[in-house]
Amino acid sequence: MKYIWQQDNWPEFQYDLTGIQEKMIRFTEKTGRVDGLLSALPESLRMDAVIELMVAEAVKSSEIEGEMLSRPDVMSSIKNNLGIPSRPRHVSDSRARGIAELMVYVRDDFAHALSRKMLFTWHSMLMEDNAYVKSGAWRSHSEPMLIVSGTVGSEQVHYEAPPSPQIPGEMKRFVEWFNATAPGAQYEICYAPVRSALAHLYFESIHPFEDGNGRIGRALSEKVLSQGLGRPVVMSLSRSIDEDRQGYYDALKLAQQAGRVTEWLEWFVNMLMNAQTQAETEIEFTLKKTRLFDRVEGELNARQLKAVRRMLAEGPAGFEGGMTAKKYMAITKATKPTATRDLQDLVAKTVLIPEGSGRSTHYQVNI
Repeated sequence: MKYIWQQDNWPEFQYDLTGIQEKMIRFTEKTGRVDGLLSALPESLRMDAVIELMVAEAVKSSEIEGEMLSRPDVMSSIKNNLGIPSRPRHVSDSRARGIAELMVYVRDDFAHALSRKMLFTWHSMLMEDNAYVKSGAWRSHSEPMLIVSGTVGSEQVHYEAPPSPQIPGEMKRFVEWFNATAPGAQYEICYAPVRSALAHLYFESIHPFEDGNGRIGRALSEKVLSQGLGRPVVMSLSRSIDEDRQGYYDALKLAQQAGRVTEWLEWFVNMLMNAQTQAETEIEFTLKKTRLFDRVEGELNARQLKAVRRMLAEGPAGFEGGMTAKKYMAITKATKPTATRDLQDLVAKTVLIPEGSGRSTHYQVNI
């Protein structure tokens, strides 16, 4: 079996867009709707909504690669890189610092042409303090770069990337392709979702770094979408990919073993549509939060505000298991009688909705 980079027409991708033309039009409409939702937010909250999506992208992109990062650490790191607040909060986890720095860099620098130096900078950000990986350099090990699954001794090889000596030449050609297909360039690919999918497939098929290829590949897809829109894209690709991780692996594997990549494009565009829908939900949630706090302004005590904000911090998915008296006591340090009174008052003010009864009573935010 020949892998995609071993085929005679590499890296010329063959595909048929007939099945996704309508979805690409809908994707453009959805990006416009997200812009509209953002503009409906108070100016002070627009960046909050954007940051929430950046945090989701950073956390999920790392989680896909097996790294579980603290959401508060990632949030603080992103805010530090954005200059919010003026005095940065110390974050000890270098992985959180690295992925956050990458997220902000890709967002702010999307319009610039891609270069080897830029890719090395991204890689150095991710591999900060990693003693086992040479950062800011192509892989150079002599053994094959294999994508495998399964336990030791019974591994299944899904893909073998080009050998290390080929990487400098392959990546030189990739960077040239990336810039030549950009908006207004000589070989412009008019549909940003198509170019984003191809850039991801192309990069992942080369797998040029010893580690960090997945995170950088997703950052490249984001850069492409932002270039196509002419502004930073507002969505989390990684969160959408994570919801269908097996589908992602299956579609990528099929594309890397075939000359035609239509099925990969179809999967990728569907994933983008889902990511855009999630972004709409996130922004609508932020708007609803604002309206809720405007409605009860001055009516809640400090404990109630702390508990409700903690519940809303979980995003549209909601506070897992709902709020209970026990959780309320842990969050606010209130006594049981005080927690009971506070919760009953929040129900009376229609801030919380009770579910269940007796000891199983729990509460959800009425948003």
